[in-house]
Amino acid sequence: MKKLKVTTYSLPKGRINVDLGIKILTETPLLQLGKWALERKRELHPTRITTFIVDRNINYTNICWVGCKFCAFYRKKGDPEGYLLPFEEIDRKIEELLQIGGTQILFQGGIHPDLKLDYYIRLVDHIHQKYPQITIHGFSAPEIDFIAKVSKISVKEVLEELKRVGLNSIPGAGAEILVERVRKIISPKKITARRWLEIHKTAHQLGIYSTATMMFGTVEKETEIVAHLEKIRQLQDETGGFRAFILWSFQPYNTKLYREKVITTKTSPNRYLRYLAFARLYLDNFKNLQSSWVTQGSYIGQMALLYGANDLGSTMMEENVVRSAGATNRLNREEMIRLIRAVGEVPAQRKTDYSIVKIYQKEKDG
Repeated sequence: MKKLKVTTYSLPKGRINVDLGIKILTETPLLQLGKWALERKRELHPTRITTFIVDRNINYTNICWVGCKFCAFYRKKGDPEGYLLPFEEIDRKIEELLQIGGTQILFQGGIHPDLKLDYYIRLVDHIHQKYPQITIHGFSAPEIDFIAKVSKISVKEVLEELKRVGLNSIPGAGAEILVERVRKIISPKKITARRWLEIHKTAHQLGIYSTATMMFGTVEKETEIVAHLEKIRQLQDETGGFRAFILWSFQPYNTKLYREKVITTKTSPNRYLRYLAFARLYLDNFKNLQSSWVTQGSYIGQMALLYGANDLGSTMMEENVVRSAGATNRLNREEMIRLIRAVGEVPAQRKTDYSIVKIYQKEKDG
């Protein structure tokens, strides 16, 4: 990152363009960025309600032919550690989630070379019929792209069929950095940035909402951070289909990027807070920004609430992908309530669509 200058300008009114965005990102002191981001957050969320969701991340398979260099979770077909969860095991996981008041499953896996659309239809239909109270937030753009190719149908047809049997929304996984220079280094077999955007646009046109994500901390430049945000901002202008933006940092350990010494250390918490605050300012058409305590830990996850985030994310009853790369942070509902209250905000449990399940107004509510 360039040496920071002490800026004297105020945050301009109206939309920040790319050139000004690069200047703000690279030259503004972190505390000033945080101040601006908190002010913008207060404008959008004047009641000071900070949300979280009780869910479970179910990775139905870790078998994946893509083999991204930043991923420590995947296993190749035939690996003794590879798995495809039986429906009975998925049911057990959902029932455990229901016992603690969960409302959503984040459902995604590796890109399994043998699974076609009929498998996914049976899977989603099974879950939706048996557990209609659970929201299925599942299948990343790379998964959907591969299902379409191996099934010899269009992405639109895949999404229509999955929606028909109960898919509610799709996660933003697979975005990483939406710039081809970066993608060719860290995930050369994965879909292009254009394809990721096309799939989310198609989902939005079908009434399937999604989230947008960004993974930083590999080989990206600050200009590419802004380019990524510009692309998702443009799509949000067009469709309004993103419910939230989630920023998270690359976890290097056990990955090929780490073994090949392309990346040797984790990025700093300061960098995370800088990019988060900037995202709050730049993504002027996103109401919700989520804190990534899973990669940052509870303290920085809490600090994120003062740098633009209005959502503490998930209690993450189960998480496997980030944990495979060495991150082992855990939080439960009570800890989330405490962290939110400690920064002067009001905790509330939400659903996938950000509707409120319960507001914890007083200490006895938690």
